[in-house]
Formats: sequence, C-alpha cells, structure tokens
Amino acid sequence: MSSTNPGATGTTGRPPSDGSTRDRIRDAAVLRFARSGFGASVRTIAADAGVSPALVIHHFGSKEALHRACDDFVLRWIVGSKRQNMGRATGGQLLQVMAEVDEYAPLLGYAVQSLQAGGEVARAFVQHMIDDAQVYTREAVADGIVKPSVDEDARVRYLTLSALGTLLLTLTLDPPEDPEDFAAGIRTFTTEHYLPMIELFTQGFLTSRRMLDDYLLYLSDPPAGTRDATTDGDVAADTTAAPDPETTSEER
Repeated sequence: MSSTNPGATGTTGRPPSDGSTRDRIRDAAVLRFARSGFGASVRTIAADAGVSPALVIHHFGSKEALHRACDDFVLRWIVGSKRQNMGRATGGQLLQVMAEVDEYAPLLGYAVQSLQAGGEVARAFVQHMIDDAQVYTREAVADGIVKPSVDEDARVRYLTLSALGTLLLTLTLDPPEDPEDFAAGIRTFTTEHYLPMIELFTQGFLTSRRMLDDYLLYLSDPPAGTRDATTDGDVAADTTAAPDPETTSEER
C-alpha cells in the first residue's frame, strides 16, 4: 500500500483522475467501500461503475488489489488536502476551507470503515496516515505554520490517533439517520468539534509549560529534540509562569 503524493488538483487536494475505466472503477469502489464496508462485492462495485465484474478483475486482478488501490488513493487525498488546507486555514481562508467540507465526506466514510474493519486493515491504514502526517507536519513546521515539538513523531502519532478516535466515537455515539449520508456525518463532526479543536491548536490549554518541564526532568532519556524545541520562539521555556500558590505576596 503506497502512500506517494503526486500532484493534486483543485482546492480539496483530491488526486487527479485521467478519466480512464480503471480510475472510474476505483472511484466507484471508494464510495461503495465508504458506504457499505469492505465486504461489498465486486459485482456491486461493477454495477456502481457501470462495467462488468470481469472488467473489474481485468484491471485490478482481485478485490484485494482493488482495496489496496483505494487505500492508496484515499491516503494521497488526505495528504493533498492537509498540505493545501493547513496553509489556507491559517492564512485567512478558513471560511473557504469550511465551505468545502462536504467534499471530504467520502474520506470520512472510508476512514471510519477502515477503523471499524479492525485487524491488519485498520492497522495498516492508520500507520500510513501517521507516516504521511509526519511528512506534512514537518513541512508545516519548516514553513512557520506549526510550532516545533520536543518529539515530533510522538506528537504526530498522538494527534492522528486522537483525531481518528474522536471521529469514530462521534459517528458511533451519534450516527446520522442515514448511515450512507457522509455529508451529515461530517457536518455533525465539524459543528461539535471545530471550535474546541481550533482553540486548542491556536491558543493552547495550559497557561504555563511547567508541567512539560517537570516531565522532561522526570524522563531518564528525554527526546533528542528537547533542546532545539525549547529554545525556539514561542516554544521556549516560560519565564513568566504563575507563582506558586503557597508563596506569600512579600516573597513574590
């Protein structure tokens, strides 16, 4: 399952399609897998694409190979959208990005189906998401969009798993009336979670970084990036931390 990133078209980062029969079958399979899960039959996918089941096998060899092609396409779409939208959203185009949210509905459905499939399917899909996120997050750090981290790989893994967990729980606890209505699901997700998510990403949560400094002292082998991150701009050690509540006003 490759996670390469060829040029994307449009503002959503969707990889380009050449209009071939192979691409038409793949696109139909992505939507069918997103709606019905990976148990969907080749016959159903062929009907969605307007071709015969034999033609599906001719182009992909097997249903498993078609699934891998769909994974590759979806992962490239996720990377393309992240690369385009992080810069747009932080550069004054957040409303335009949010206006396009329904266009990502197939990604939502496909990601949820991958997680619910469990086993190696979920493990491989999530690991590829993490690997790709490490690349575009480092690019965002280099571009000055994202703050550096004391442990970039660990931060990316946590953020990816947190986002996927929130997505899965949201749609499990409050599913849309029509399970195939991806757009309703993504609207629920954005309505409930975008405000706290953006606030946390832009303003942080704690007023002091003392907890982090104490934890780094506790670690016997702190991350190699600790020194670089803690001397870089806003990530530098907080010298204006709140005073100890037990300290008297005279001592302050």
